[in-house]
Amino acid sequence: MPAKDRSARHVSPRHALPPDMNLLVTLDALLSEGSVAGAAQRLNLSSPAMSRQLARIRHLLGDPVLVRAGRGLVPTPRAQALRERLRNLVAEAEALVRGEDQFDLSRLERSFSIRTSDSFVVSFGAMLAARVAREAPHVRLRFAHQDKEDVEALREGRIDIDIGVIDAMGPEIRQQTLFQDRFIGVVRAGHPLAGAVTPERFAAFPHISVSRRGRFSGPIDTALAALGLTRMVTVAVANFADALAIARTSDHVAAVPARLTLPARAGMAGFDLPVQTAPLAISQAWHPRFDADPAHRWLRAIVRETCATTRDTPASDLTGAAASEP
Repeated sequence: MPAKDRSARHVSPRHALPPDMNLLVTLDALLSEGSVAGAAQRLNLSSPAMSRQLARIRHLLGDPVLVRAGRGLVPTPRAQALRERLRNLVAEAEALVRGEDQFDLSRLERSFSIRTSDSFVVSFGAMLAARVAREAPHVRLRFAHQDKEDVEALREGRIDIDIGVIDAMGPEIRQQTLFQDRFIGVVRAGHPLAGAVTPERFAAFPHISVSRRGRFSGPIDTALAALGLTRMVTVAVANFADALAIARTSDHVAAVPARLTLPARAGMAGFDLPVQTAPLAISQAWHPRFDADPAHRWLRAIVRETCATTRDTPASDLTGAAASEP
């Protein structure tokens, strides 16, 4: 055959790629059901619509695909040869659309950045690391310093999850509460305040303020002022770990979240505050572009489940008994 004729045959519509993947799905249904009516019912189409699809497939392949044999239809040798490959191709396409294209944690290679406080890392970092090593050994976790709550880091993908007491970050940011926490007072072992704590005795000792903005006053001072009392805040630090380090070797009093600082308070005495303060909601936040990402969903799930493994410590266990805490 002349070269011109061979070229014309090569680009003919019959051998072109299908205009859409639906024809492959339709062909898979036809070969599986062995009838136009059965395939139409499977794909929720009318029989005339399925017949038109079959005609398009026959034109595309240049093959009858299904031929009459008695009262039924049987596949041609060409269609029979395509059956297994077609079934695998359609299954892979469906999994890809659903986001389930053989997601395998054991083979996942990815680094996740989690912005959170030192206290969260101390309390939950080891459990998270062990869970990741067990389920996804090729995944790496990077704990980023919680210096500020800028939403741009989430939007730009510089961090995957933000964990902590999170203020409003904009309507597009997803947020999920991990647990509720409460403030307690903490002092060194043997501190005079480790016994009965009244508002007056509480206010009489030097205090440490925890504020990333360096503030020396907060809700505790407001509550004490309502009782006509003022405490002496002589030190301001940026995180709870620093506050506990100072309180451990001095007469200063630190007010810290109970669950978030439990391991870091080992050997110290804890007590309920003699004034009321609002509870803390510890949350995780992420950008919605990761909502459907299976790896990111897994990360959020293990963070949530890890935080659920610890519970608030009863006040009776905190008062003068923190030295026995793990």
